[in-house]
Amino acid sequence: MLAAVVNEFGGPERIELAEVPVPGAGAGQVRIRVRAAGVNPVDGGVRAGVFGGAGQRIGLGWDVAGEIDAIGAGVSGWSRGDRVVGLHYGAVKPLGTHAEYVVLDASAVAAAPAAVDTVAAAALPLGGLTAARALDQLGLGAGASVLVTGAAGVVGGLAVQLAARAGLVVTALAGAEDEALVRSLGAAAFVPRGEAPAEPVDGVLDAAVLGGAALAWVRDGGVYVGVIPGAAPAAERGIRVEEQEVAADGELLGRLVALVEAGALTLRVSDTFPLADAAKAHERLGTPGVRGRVVLTA
Repeated sequence: MLAAVVNEFGGPERIELAEVPVPGAGAGQVRIRVRAAGVNPVDGGVRAGVFGGAGQRIGLGWDVAGEIDAIGAGVSGWSRGDRVVGLHYGAVKPLGTHAEYVVLDASAVAAAPAAVDTVAAAALPLGGLTAARALDQLGLGAGASVLVTGAAGVVGGLAVQLAARAGLVVTALAGAEDEALVRSLGAAAFVPRGEAPAEPVDGVLDAAVLGGAALAWVRDGGVYVGVIPGAAPAAERGIRVEEQEVAADGELLGRLVALVEAGALTLRVSDTFPLADAAKAHERLGTPGVRGRVVLTA
């Protein structure tokens, strides 16, 4: 099968389309025929060597949508041909989801939403799980105020929707041109990038990784949650500072799928590219103004 990999770190030109053996499904695993796979900023970091792994072949891709092709021993509840979505966690791995087939633990997958096509479904796993887990870590109740930075991005946009659904009063920080978009996702207030909110908020979900600048907007004793491990600012003024590290969680992913099915969670796709054009997809990911997930199709 074909898989997008890197053998040397660098820019998009370092991505290779390699012929590799089709992986087998081991105990507790399912093999998925990949139909669509999201291209995330973390993939660019892997490609550039941010997460290490020099001297080995590294497979790209975390998000997947497709059909179960093979089932390992001890797996129940799934059948060949079932449409699923899943998260292949891990930065440094020999094969990712940017391939024709991928093997995941059965606990990492959920039934794909029937309400959207496979390409849109591929935009859910990493972004949705990151947003949902970060919102849970905020621990704010209905009526509390939350600022979502990077609110027009994939993670930020999903966080705005989930927070508004949970009854939080959402202020969205994004580019001036994105006000209509973030308000349509459920933001009650808007702050253009480069400006500060008029009043301190109970919590910040820092999808844009602004760090200390975002922390400054939290009231004394509030809460800050970052989305990248190791990037959060030091705590101050009694603010609880936490970092969210995503994990493969089929149960939580299933709950997000249910929201998509109910029309309560909108998935956004910016561009699609065939697997053979993985390098072009990475180039697109690195250009300004991407509003939605870049998706590879296989």
